[in-house]
Amino acid sequence: MSPGRVMEIYQFLSMFESHAQQRLAWEDAAEARIARVRAEAEAQRQLLMMLDANPSGSLGHASLNDEDSLKKAGLL
Repeated sequence: MSPGRVMEIYQFLSMFESHAQQRLAWEDAAEARIARVRAEAEAQRQLLMMLDANPSGSLGHASLNDEDSLKKAGLL
């Protein structure tokens, strides 16, 4: 078998692999779009819950790792 023929066969087989990888990329992109829509919907739901809990939009003087609040919530 000539080197040119071997190369043709190799290119033909690599074309199938390339197409399979492209299909996987399309599936990944579709899953990423679905995940993004779900994350945006969850963020919207959380925003609405926050506004229901605090209609004025003011969340007060909240701070991270506030020991008094953590103790009150039973987390410490």
